[in-house]
This record gives sequence, C-alpha cells and structure tokens, in this order.
Amino acid sequence: MTDQKRKIPVEEDNYTHNINRNNERSLDRRGFMKTLVGAAGVFAVASLPWGTLAAKELMGLSDKEYPHKKIVDVKDIAVGDSVEFYFPSEHDSAVLIRLEQNKYVAYQNACTHLRCPVYWVKEKHTMVCPCHKGKFDVNTGAPTAGPPRRPLPGIVVEVKDEAVYAVRVKRYEA
Repeated sequence: MTDQKRKIPVEEDNYTHNINRNNERSLDRRGFMKTLVGAAGVFAVASLPWGTLAAKELMGLSDKEYPHKKIVDVKDIAVGDSVEFYFPSEHDSAVLIRLEQNKYVAYQNACTHLRCPVYWVKEKHTMVCPCHKGKFDVNTGAPTAGPPRRPLPGIVVEVKDEAVYAVRVKRYEA
C-alpha cells in the first residue's frame, strides 16, 4: 500500500472539516433569549385552553350540587355523636356530627395541613388531627391550634323524612 492511499483528503477529515464553515449558524445570547421567549410564548398559548377549562370548573364548584346522599337516620345518631361517610365521591371521607337536637354539621375529614384524617373528640368538643396536633372548631371548621391554616371544607346537610342527607360541599373562601 502506498502512502498516497493512506493520506486522508482534507474534505473528508472527520475532526476538522467544520471549523471554518461560513454558512454555519451561530447562536449568541440575543438569539438564545429570543428562542427562549418564543418557546415560553408557545407553551403559554398551548396551555391557555386547559387553564380556561380549569378556571370554569373552579368557578362553578361552590354552586355545584351533587345527588343528595343519605348519611344516617335521625334516630340512629345521638346528640354529641358522629358518623363517618363518603361525599361527594366514594373516595372523599367526611364526618357528620350532631351538636344539638336539631343542629348537624359535616366536614370533609382530611386535615388541610397534610390531609391526615380528622377525628371528632366528643369529650373535648373539638375535631383533632393526630398527625401534628391540629385542632378545628366544630361549629365553623376553622383551625384553632397546630399547623393547619385553612378551615375544613364544610358539607351542607339537610334533614328530611327523618334522615340526614349530604347536599353539597362548601368551598374554602379566602
């Protein structure tokens, strides 16, 4: 084999053939920023329909009424006692408390701090989250101690035909 065949022509050199190209596009800081802003704009415009749908859904949640769900018969719950139930879906745990002869309150029983279960403590007349010693006022659902800062979402209940029914979820209002 001759030395002529071993020598690689400059045009085919894999290491240096692109060093001095005149038509190669360069991306400087200004070009990078333009690209970044353009991409952000595309993402914003692409997510706009989903944001609109989410806002519509959230705006209507406070008025959303679910199919009425029977929780318990009035005769089966004594004053001061509580009953656990699921509302509005099978995965949303809640608690109904009979405070007086004709006064019922119901709340979703997931703590607003870290979603630990909240329990009714009849002797202390309060609702307690055992995870971080959070406490909630039974009349309003507002936090009275511990790390929770938001009240428990309330559930509107109605008494009809000698039974207590869950009607809708009250949403948290800032």
